[in-house]
Amino acid sequence: MLGLNLEEPRAILEAKEEGREEGKIEGKVEGERTIVLRLLNRRVGNIPDALLSQIQGLSVEQLEALGDALLDFSTLADLSGWLQGEVRG
Repeated sequence: MLGLNLEEPRAILEAKEEGREEGKIEGKVEGERTIVLRLLNRRVGNIPDALLSQIQGLSVEQLEALGDALLDFSTLADLSGWLQGEVRG
């Protein structure tokens, strides 16, 4: 035998698959965030950096909830209040 380690290729394949899954999740989060930010900008205007940084930290589930909630927003105060509720929640 040439000393082939059959476990090494399996480990590499598993690491690649894990990397692909992480990439899919990151892509989903980024896509959701992009859509929500575009809608928020149209709904309430330019978003201050402080609120943007809070939005950047939201999970996919929170971004989806924000996407639903923003339909009822008319001011930045509505967004700020929603974000404060998420932080406390």
